[in-house]
Amino acid sequence: MSATTPRPRLLYVTDLAYQARGRRYCDEDIFLTSRLRDTFDLALCHPADAAALMTSFDAVVVRNSGPVLHYRAAYDDFRARALAGGVRVYNQLTGKGDMAGKQYLLDLSAAGYPVIPTVGRPEDLHLLPPADTYVVKPRTGADSIGLEFVTPDRLPGLAAGGDVLVQPRIDFRYEVSFYFVDRTFQYALHAPRPDRRWDLAPYAPTAADLAFAQRFVDWNAIDHGIQRVDACRAPGGELLLVELEDLNPYLSLDLLDERTRDAFVTRMTASLRRLLGATSAA
Repeated sequence: MSATTPRPRLLYVTDLAYQARGRRYCDEDIFLTSRLRDTFDLALCHPADAAALMTSFDAVVVRNSGPVLHYRAAYDDFRARALAGGVRVYNQLTGKGDMAGKQYLLDLSAAGYPVIPTVGRPEDLHLLPPADTYVVKPRTGADSIGLEFVTPDRLPGLAAGGDVLVQPRIDFRYEVSFYFVDRTFQYALHAPRPDRRWDLAPYAPTAADLAFAQRFVDWNAIDHGIQRVDACRAPGGELLLVELEDLNPYLSLDLLDERTRDAFVTRMTASLRRLLGATSAA
């Protein structure tokens, strides 16, 4: 890029003060912005301010902005105005995963995808396998907010309102997350201990593991953005989808070796350049 060519301007949306259990979101965004500014002109803002500022930039990057339910009205306003104005947003706002709530778990479960069995109505509770404990979570929840573990006798009353999802509590062996930029796999991390979700270590996926994760990424309607496929290893050895994070997935970049972290930044930079219509080698 010549010295006379203006650099693309990015509005980077993050809540640096958000307190997450077991993670420091702000550190990740401080690192990412320090690297992205080599290529782009950057300004950071709180998610509640994005709608008012976004038209002054070439694209908006939504990163560690915290659960949307903490600023629902502001997010809905941002989303509506961005779609109406044709604003370039990263992640692309067409996602069908967590970006749109938890309905996808019902849809994928009903369609026979390898997902933890999920229902949302009292009349469908019989479709779940028997379990001593069930997980009840809000359809619009995030970061385990509102999640409950309940006994079978409590399920009909909780599901009657239609605003929750119900799943059997699975005695899984471990959780594993697969990270993608656009639709290309980047790295995987797993939590060897089920009781320590964010005590993560590098994971070498098998071909079957990658095919599992790729299936959900390909199902989702995102061409530009970062996705995290969270899965658990069931007692029978199969992987089951836990969540498809496609709005602002935390990346655990601090746990990666330098080479993998650099490769991720390079891929993300190339993805943003493609979104902006620039040419760049991936």
